[in-house]
Amino acid sequence: MTDEFGEADEGSDPAESVEDAEPSASPSTDAAGAAEESDAGVETADTAETESDGDMHAASDADASDGDDAADADTDAESEVDVPEDVQKYARFKKVDGAQYDRVNDFLRERTYVTAREWAIARLCADFRTETGVEMTKIGENLPELVPFMTDTYSPQAVNQARSAFRDKVRKSGATFLYGAMSGFFTAEELDEMMYEVTEIAKFLLEVEGVDLSVEEELEAEERISSVMREVREASTELRSEELSNDD
Repeated sequence: MTDEFGEADEGSDPAESVEDAEPSASPSTDAAGAAEESDAGVETADTAETESDGDMHAASDADASDGDDAADADTDAESEVDVPEDVQKYARFKKVDGAQYDRVNDFLRERTYVTAREWAIARLCADFRTETGVEMTKIGENLPELVPFMTDTYSPQAVNQARSAFRDKVRKSGATFLYGAMSGFFTAEELDEMMYEVTEIAKFLLEVEGVDLSVEEELEAEERISSVMREVREASTELRSEELSNDD
């Protein structure tokens, strides 16, 4: 499924970590000055002392590096603990791990009215609904962990805005489609062909979300949709016939 959205360029993954550069040891200028002012015997002793100091500096730097690594490990462990358990186990959108937001967004804008942001957040709002409402704070704060192609956190207000935009667009697109179906602008065959196309897109989006539809489930869904559309066509035909008879 990732082929539909395209694969991201290497190095573009927002979750990719960057390793810290190792600290470099600086030479001891005091030992070098003492070596220049001493005779051969003292120079030998100072050289040995300088080497010893160098070993001590190297050991100190190694200890500091180990301390930094340990601190980084502790930070990573703390960050994992901070992520709620249900967020860590969230398995939606895994089929587009390598996709970038722009490519997902372009795919949706070519086939639907919604954006990638609205699609992802609408799904999260449905999945993180509780008896008292939607956990918008949790969704916004953990958005990059929940959705692979989202890289920024969102405020609860931004989450609510995206969900509202999704609902408005679905309502308007539904009204547009039903008007087209009821108005007589399309033949029954044209509507059947249109329904097949939009159903395939909808099924693909469900598959990207991690929903595996069986053949039986697909056929059942298609039959329900076709049945509803037949009823819409019959009702619209009767309505138009009644209006024409009243005009006469």
